[in-house]
Amino acid sequence: MNLIRHTDSGFSAKLNKLVAASSLFDPGIEQRALEITRAVQRRGDMALLHYTEKFDGAKLTPGKLRVGQAELDGAWRATNARTRKAIRLAKANVAFFAKQSLRKNWQARNAQGGVVGEKFDPFARVGVYIPGGTAPLASTTLMTVTLAKVAGCREIVACTPCGKDGQVNTALLAALGQAGATEVYRVGGAQAIAAMACGTKTIRAVQKIFGPGNAYVVAAKRLLFGRVAIDLLPGPSEIFILADSSANPKFAAADLLAQAEHGSGHERVWLASNSKKLIADVQREIDRQLPGLSRREFIRKALRKNGWLIHVKSINDGVALANRIAPEHCELMLRKPAQAVKAITTAGAIFVGPWAPTVLGDYMAGPSHTLPTGGAGASFAGLTVDQFQRRTSVVKYSRSALAKSIETVRTFAEMEGLDAHGRSAEIRLED
Repeated sequence: MNLIRHTDSGFSAKLNKLVAASSLFDPGIEQRALEITRAVQRRGDMALLHYTEKFDGAKLTPGKLRVGQAELDGAWRATNARTRKAIRLAKANVAFFAKQSLRKNWQARNAQGGVVGEKFDPFARVGVYIPGGTAPLASTTLMTVTLAKVAGCREIVACTPCGKDGQVNTALLAALGQAGATEVYRVGGAQAIAAMACGTKTIRAVQKIFGPGNAYVVAAKRLLFGRVAIDLLPGPSEIFILADSSANPKFAAADLLAQAEHGSGHERVWLASNSKKLIADVQREIDRQLPGLSRREFIRKALRKNGWLIHVKSINDGVALANRIAPEHCELMLRKPAQAVKAITTAGAIFVGPWAPTVLGDYMAGPSHTLPTGGAGASFAGLTVDQFQRRTSVVKYSRSALAKSIETVRTFAEMEGLDAHGRSAEIRLED
């Protein structure tokens, strides 16, 4: 991993560079994603078939884009008992957490006696992107589709890449069926986002798109925002560990390696500590653990490009750095983490203490692992069930409540020079 110290000359400039290095705003990626989305808009299914063959190596026909119910049912039957149990347990935890977060309808009377409130309806048709490729993320299915199901969405469309043989990973299909997807398509990448946003002959457009993906998927979501609603910008995985000398270097190294293994090459991992010894011990542990990992080449690539060991002057400086980076996952390996939990306000999710590795959030703790990356956490929170609900405000007034409000309405209408606004209320009180 790359090492920088607070005593280095140009330390601030180096920090600025590592904080800015995000694939979310790579102009080359954005241009290629734009070309793909425009092609899907123009050519529909034909563009999907072209890019599926180009990027995934699978020759499909329009009739083969959709995964049938029989294939979903067969995937569940083909899944072993241990995997079924894991899917059911994780789904239950995610659903439990989601139910606590559902927004409830409410109404109340304001000072003039008018009845005001909000109602929350599930989006009727939503799209979910499930990453595939070298690591088919069955867990992402549970962290997205389950929320849509709990929210009450009637139509839940899922898109995920297929292999060269045109097949989708069996465990991923099993999870999709269990979570409640109503339509599944073997389409990946930016082209899947464009299909769900714009619609094709086979895939009808959705109202809102959810789910993480690689840099091209995130770029497509950014480009199509406004044509369709978008959840957030969850791109390649990130982890920031803030640790003092009490941290176990084996744990820290293992967690850095875990988040670097996804395979896009755009993953970003950081460890900041005020302990030189811990940093050296973590590097030794990385060197020791890495050779035994099956995806070590993916990890090496990510660590060379965006793996950082940062010696900070104090834990407070580490907290400030965490807030600048706005990491997807933030682990606190500190003797006294409570103050840092309170002070870190931009992380997607915070994992506290040595017994809460990020993988718990990845797989089964309950909160969705779909989280903002690339610094977007400064403005976006992670995925929650209420994002699958559409909010509508409701206003109901009686004649007396309107009468009590008319002077304020008249004053604002005069102030803004909009006499028809004022007249629309006044006319009701003349009879």
